[in-house]
Amino acid sequence: MTRRELSRNSEMWTAVVSLCLLAAIAAPIDVAAQPAMKKVRLGIQSNNIGFLPFHLAFHKGYYREQGIELETIFMATQAVNAAFLRGDIDYSAAINGTIQTIVRGNPAKILACAVDRPLISLIARKEIRSAHDLKGRRIGGSTPGGTATLMAETALKHFGLQAGRDVTIVPLRDNRLPALDSGSVDAALLGVPENILALDRGYHELLFLGDIVNFPQNAIGASMKKIQENPDEVYGMVRAALRALYFSLEPRNREEVTAIVMKQWKLTDRRIANEMLRQFSRGMARDLMAKPEGMQLMIDLVREDSKVAQPFTIAQVVDYSFVEKARRDLGAAR
Repeated sequence: MTRRELSRNSEMWTAVVSLCLLAAIAAPIDVAAQPAMKKVRLGIQSNNIGFLPFHLAFHKGYYREQGIELETIFMATQAVNAAFLRGDIDYSAAINGTIQTIVRGNPAKILACAVDRPLISLIARKEIRSAHDLKGRRIGGSTPGGTATLMAETALKHFGLQAGRDVTIVPLRDNRLPALDSGSVDAALLGVPENILALDRGYHELLFLGDIVNFPQNAIGASMKKIQENPDEVYGMVRAALRALYFSLEPRNREEVTAIVMKQWKLTDRRIANEMLRQFSRGMARDLMAKPEGMQLMIDLVREDSKVAQPFTIAQVVDYSFVEKARRDLGAAR
């Protein structure tokens, strides 16, 4: 090899080494420039289809795009409420619990609602064919103050029956369908998909609660401290959920949404997933804002159940300003 060739090779390797050094120096700068992910906890009291926008936003990576690493924690309504009050979770999806927190004097707000009518059915054993057959029977509700218990009382009033006198409401957690199967209750308030599974087993739907009452569920609730100290994070939570809702409404996305439902709910039957989506459409709150009359009804029911005499208005409980901003940013038209 000539001296000229050696010189040329030396220059080439010098250039390669220089490029490698530049890449090594530049890489940490790029990583450092990326926004740090913030760990955020959301307490959810059940796994019904009403939470679709929240789960869809997680699977699509919309929270991460907002710098949020979301941890969803499933627990009973009372546990969600207690954790929310202690500050152990950042957000609560239990709308009744958030309202209960507010009417009892703890500053918080409901920021968004996924559904504006209850996606809950009153399902009865095969021998119970009508509301009249419920007299003297036991209905599976939720923990005291939970949505299923409130809905059980609403259903009984609709039928002209009284809880405690005509029918016993049994406080249960997420085991209402197994309780129905075992015979420990004669009827139960079941959300989606449990109501679909119950009908497949031959049980009867006595009432779909969404047909008789306008009653919001499945919310994002936050303390005033969180809203005031972390408004960008709060906005990110709301925006991700709204973006996911809009994604689910596009017909061209149906197959992907169905696949995500099957993954989230661990389903193998596409028919059940499609029926879940159909039932979600029966009660979804377009733009994540519940109708005022339904929200006021919810506030009054929770206030009465909490033995609070002072009336509360929607403005004292709800803050849709983050949803409104997200609608504008996403280019939505009402």
